[in-house]
Amino acid sequence: MSEPVTTPPPVEPPPARPAAPGVTAGDVRDGAAVALVVGASGALLGLLWAWLAPRAQYVSNGQAVFLRNTESEARIGADGTFLLLSLGMGVLAAVLLFLWRRRGGVPQVIGLGIGSCAAAWLGMRTGEWLGGSGDVAAAAAAAGKGVPFDAPLELLAYGVLLAWPMTALLVHLGLTALWSPYDPEPDSEPAVAGEPGPAAVYPPPHVHADPAHQEPPRS
Repeated sequence: MSEPVTTPPPVEPPPARPAAPGVTAGDVRDGAAVALVVGASGALLGLLWAWLAPRAQYVSNGQAVFLRNTESEARIGADGTFLLLSLGMGVLAAVLLFLWRRRGGVPQVIGLGIGSCAAAWLGMRTGEWLGGSGDVAAAAAAAGKGVPFDAPLELLAYGVLLAWPMTALLVHLGLTALWSPYDPEPDSEPAVAGEPGPAAVYPPPHVHADPAHQEPPRS
């Protein structure tokens, strides 16, 4: 005579985790504010560039304009100064954004990228505007024959315009990966009353129970 088999109670699956909140209107406003503030800070880059960049000098013989020192590295140094200032401004922008919004967010990162590109372009234009007129002939005529004068500040390597946005995004990515708050793991979520906790596994333990220790049949 076979023993009756007790059907185990059904095991309910664990409750689904709530979906992550989407992008809100406040996040979009924050991203726009980041782009505006970072872009406007490009004027500071231009001011520092015009102040710190080395300047090449020209001289006129009355008919043409020549470099006073053909071995001068001032023009390359101007590009290098812009590059170093852009790297520093990119790091500063990323750190300030991370301290303001540590949890991160896609709109803020997009705003940081757009604002950094605008800031680099604004810094170049501001520095060139503060660095003297681009009319070399007029400057030579005003200086006179044989009198050296400063060459207008000009960015030759346009690739350095990418230094600020690339630095800002990479530094912000690293800070977010290292110190941003993480979502709790499923095992750390508290169990809800009436629902199986995170320790519930499938299949239940009685499926692999020893047949020799089955409970006696019920009368």
